[in-house]
Amino acid sequence: MTAPSTFGLSSEARNLHWLLTNLVEEVPGIQSVAVVSSDGLLLLSSDHARNEEAREARNDKPTGPRGSSADLATIVSGIGSLTIGAAKLMQFGGVKHTMVAMDEGSLFVMSISDGSLLGVHGSAECDMSVVAYHMALFVGRAGHVLTPELRSELRKSLETASAGSTR
Repeated sequence: MTAPSTFGLSSEARNLHWLLTNLVEEVPGIQSVAVVSSDGLLLLSSDHARNEEAREARNDKPTGPRGSSADLATIVSGIGSLTIGAAKLMQFGGVKHTMVAMDEGSLFVMSISDGSLLGVHGSAECDMSVVAYHMALFVGRAGHVLTPELRSELRKSLETASAGSTR
């Protein structure tokens, strides 16, 4: 259920799906990606099946998140909220990005201009600077098109896909 079909979506929504898929397939070590709205709702996520195929093609270890795309969205939203609160408390301005390095992987969270967040889970072998660079490219391309109308369309497409997978 992680990635709904793009059939029937607007060209902007299809473009965001393509950008997200491209990010996962082009950058070695990326396990999964989620775009989360400013209120914590999952808008867009990488397709787990495609991630597995891309990993196998690159001979990456299958060390993706143990949970669903909703779990990644929850983590991204929580980290985003925590860092935004810390920045306000410290009076350091807005948060641009957050990186968490773990023993067996990394988590990256980057702000999108509308308050949404881009979250990436990477393997231990990923090059953090390459991931951050490609995330910045995604944010630059996606930030100006993530309108309230497009966020609503993406959210509805996820709800439709979720309802279809439970039947």
